[in-house]
Amino acid sequence: MRAISFFSGAMGLDIGLEKAGIEVILASEIDKSARATIAANKPNLPLIGDLMDYSAQEILKAAKCKKTDVDLMVGGPPCQAFSTAGKRKGFNDARGNVFLKYLDVVTEIMPKFVVIENVRGLLSASCGQNDGDGKGSALTQILNILKSAGYSVSFNLYNTANFGTPQIRERVVIVCALADTPPFLTPTHHENGGFGLKQWKTFKDAVEGLPEHKKTYITFPEKRLKYYRHLGPGQNWRDLPLELQKEALGKAFFSGGGKTGFFRRLAWDKPSPTLVTHPAMPATDLAHPVEDRPLSVEEYKRIQEFPDSWILCGSVLDQYKQIGNAVPCGLGYAIGNLVMRLMDGKELKAIQGFQFSRYNNTDHKTWNNKKQNKQLEMCF
Repeated sequence: MRAISFFSGAMGLDIGLEKAGIEVILASEIDKSARATIAANKPNLPLIGDLMDYSAQEILKAAKCKKTDVDLMVGGPPCQAFSTAGKRKGFNDARGNVFLKYLDVVTEIMPKFVVIENVRGLLSASCGQNDGDGKGSALTQILNILKSAGYSVSFNLYNTANFGTPQIRERVVIVCALADTPPFLTPTHHENGGFGLKQWKTFKDAVEGLPEHKKTYITFPEKRLKYYRHLGPGQNWRDLPLELQKEALGKAFFSGGGKTGFFRRLAWDKPSPTLVTHPAMPATDLAHPVEDRPLSVEEYKRIQEFPDSWILCGSVLDQYKQIGNAVPCGLGYAIGNLVMRLMDGKELKAIQGFQFSRYNNTDHKTWNNKKQNKQLEMCF
């Protein structure tokens, strides 16, 4: 089974697909450091740049194949246009337009299967900042394009810890097929080992056996280290004495929100929080459980399930960014395993009652019902 990969980054999704038995025959990436990473690890893999610069025919030519040779197209279009942490301009954002370009290429090549990975914010994003259609209109537009082209579509919000990743990371995965509606991904883990599955992997599981002498990381400034020295594994600013809390957070102490990312040390016995592109930003700290430093690049790789031997190019911050933006390899494997089984016509049994994320109304069935109910409420 052959796949074309877009927005490939450090290739976390691709590693998972290949583990499931899918051959990636072309990668596409615009970031300079990520391109160098792809070239260093896959020197013989055809690699193109900005998707906006290529037609479907040019992509097929670079991949040295015909339309009928492409079984699968995968990609996680830039998520900043839909992230709840940004301005959420949707398709009015240049990065949102790349999403539409990706869909154009999909509907021209028409592979048997298509996979789209994105942030949770896609479920509630509008087509544009001033779009009158309101929340969810961006996803509605995406689904309409895919369905009009002949695809059956399913989607859900998945916590990657349920697929063996030692990390709480929730991502929307849309699976499309030129056949029946695809089922959900098959989980392998559960928080408490329920449903006959394995228990979630922890940070300790992830870093076990990692060489002590080989760690690449940035440092915290001394003015912040003074507070970390008061904290133990799994603690954050709330575990400081009250006066130190106020001193450490400054004006942020009086703002709303949970602020759990401030002065946060990871716990040994839990999965890591979502890895971000910089482990030492004040509101999203990712500090080692006991050492007075941020997580290392090597620990980042383990948490995202990259092989220790995987070469990362660019500066230390470039390396953090590549891994922080990546799809965990375990989620990539779950996606690849689902597509392979669909391709082979094998039966996939659903686990009844399994909750894939901490949020409700996040799959194609309940999301549509919720959206329709809201539209009805607006009519009365």
